[in-house]
Amino acid sequence: MTKPYVKQNIESEVAYIEFFHPAHNSLPGDILAKLAKTITEAGENDDIKVIVLKSGGDRTFCAGASFKELININDAETGKEFFSGFANVINAMRKCPKFIIGRIQGKTVGGGVGLAASTDYCMATKFSAIKLSELNLGIGPFVVGPVIERKIGLSAMSQIAIDANSFYEPEWAKQKGLFTQVYDSTEALDEAVKATAEHLCTYNPEAMIEMKKVFWTGTDNWDDLLAERAETSGRLVLSAFTKEKLKTYK
Repeated sequence: MTKPYVKQNIESEVAYIEFFHPAHNSLPGDILAKLAKTITEAGENDDIKVIVLKSGGDRTFCAGASFKELININDAETGKEFFSGFANVINAMRKCPKFIIGRIQGKTVGGGVGLAASTDYCMATKFSAIKLSELNLGIGPFVVGPVIERKIGLSAMSQIAIDANSFYEPEWAKQKGLFTQVYDSTEALDEAVKATAEHLCTYNPEAMIEMKKVFWTGTDNWDDLLAERAETSGRLVLSAFTKEKLKTYK
């Protein structure tokens, strides 16, 4: 079995940052920390002009938080620290001075939807249905909520957060502004991602930096906001409801 990883490959001034976990690309704390660090360093690397965020495997982009780690959270501080991992990745993407293209090849749940929403330009396949399942566990999409709301609006975000059992089709996500294009295959997606990323490399990097600042206007308080949201999730994951629910995932 392939071990979990975060790796970066630079081709034609494009950094392809890829994460993988055998449990449907779920995200434990160590993967989240590596992801935040890799994105930050890519933002500082002058050899890189554009970043592509992708995951390994075929039909799942990201299953969200690691259930194995959620089950083992037994105090509020550990809970806050775990959910802060998602906050740190979102903030790394927000602060990164380079455009980040999302390459979403398959189903995306919870924190994975937050990652997709944190990219600046997100492309997907027809297999890339999305779901915010957190309410099922007795918590909510608190950390990822602001970035998803920023992308698709409060109404659409609240709809999928309340309807926590349902996958929403890629076309729905495209209509709401999360995905720019939906492709019939991973091969077609990869071709389009590569062409888009390499074309962006021909533009003025200074213009892209200034555009990125504009796109993320109004998020300067997110270091504090997402830390508060991580605290909320960390508290709720200790509730009797959630502890009982998580037992069914053991």
